[in-house]
Amino acid sequence: MTPDPTKAARELLGFYLESGVDALVDEAPVDRFADEIPPPAPAPRVERTAPSAPRMQAASQAAPLVGTAPAAPDAAIMSARAAAKSAGSLEELRDILKGFEGCALRGTAKQMVFADGNPQARVMLVGEAPGRDEDIEGLPFVGRSGKLLDLMLAAVSLDRTSVYIANIVPWRPPGNRTPTPQESQICLPFVLRQIELANPDILVCLGGPSAQTLLGLRDGITKTRGRWFPFQNGAREIKALPTFHPAFLLRSPLQKRYAWKDFLAIKQALNG
Repeated sequence: MTPDPTKAARELLGFYLESGVDALVDEAPVDRFADEIPPPAPAPRVERTAPSAPRMQAASQAAPLVGTAPAAPDAAIMSARAAAKSAGSLEELRDILKGFEGCALRGTAKQMVFADGNPQARVMLVGEAPGRDEDIEGLPFVGRSGKLLDLMLAAVSLDRTSVYIANIVPWRPPGNRTPTPQESQICLPFVLRQIELANPDILVCLGGPSAQTLLGLRDGITKTRGRWFPFQNGAREIKALPTFHPAFLLRSPLQKRYAWKDFLAIKQALNG
């Protein structure tokens, strides 16, 4: 039986409508307020004959490539491990990371966001990635979620002079999207070396992606928050505690009571 093309077209349009598509767009903008909408320009004819060798050579010389293609993921991870391992201090690590070209996110971010707070502090907090405000100021947790984090720290008698704050990924992903697992793995050697050089007594993973990346957990943050996990930090083992990310708490304020319990556990561990 031959399918009805009209019916098929209607079903396809219905699918698009249910998916949220409500407008058709063209490659070129159209002035809908004009008296007459000009017809679309005809597509340019493409020359099918292959250019001669001299023409190809001239074209390659006249139009140099813009930027450098990022390294393959495996090569970028290996390069990151070697570069991070060579850092003997946090200052050296910052300079090395600033020149690292293995992560494509550095090409879309305004600047690198390395850390904030006291690197000699006993508590280190690690989030996921910078957002818009962090990308502008060059410091982690300075937007709305950062203000909430400051309040949470103050509730247990801590502030940015008594903690050290960083992120898994030091560059803001476009549109504040979640970093891909590949991007996180490329940046992971640097934050591991950062933790090792800071050498805190307590590591706090802010959010599920941070806990999963640093602690190798599979469960979500709802199941893992509030539980202490061992973290091998160089030559010694320290305690790590996953808790909710402040940005999540802004969207789900009822979960603040559990974050409060987690921060009380941090305070107790510091006093113990």
